[in-house]
Amino acid sequence: METIGIIHSPFKSIEDMPIQPKGAVGIEGTLHINEDYIEGLKDLDGFSHIYIIYLFHKANKTSLTVVPFMDTSERGVFATRSPLRPNHIGLSIVELIKIEESIITIRGVDVLDQTPLLDIKPYIANFDSVTQSSSGWMRANVDEISKKRSDDRFK
Repeated sequence: METIGIIHSPFKSIEDMPIQPKGAVGIEGTLHINEDYIEGLKDLDGFSHIYIIYLFHKANKTSLTVVPFMDTSERGVFATRSPLRPNHIGLSIVELIKIEESIITIRGVDVLDQTPLLDIKPYIANFDSVTQSSSGWMRANVDEISKKRSDDRFK
């Protein structure tokens, strides 16, 4: 697997970052796409939102159980969005603002600056929206999630 680019954001430190895009409302960043992949951006500009798939490059360990930011109980890593997963892969849905050659401007970025970008996929509401779903152990509302910031627990 190779990276297709780099994510740039205002977040220079893991501490005090939004823990999900809901906490990054209005925060802009850019995706700098490697020259070899620019042709793959054709027709992406018609989408309002995209998935960005990236590498948690500052996660130095793996744990099969973690205490998530929005909980006080230990949970299985696959029931969380912790970066301490076996493959250190992250996923965010962000708003696509514009594409200028190899630079994509996005809004709602909750990712550390200089994060390696693995892939981009369009968000398609008819495919991706699930109206009747369950959030398992997660009980926090959107307001609580929006205000929560990261700490150093997942270094």
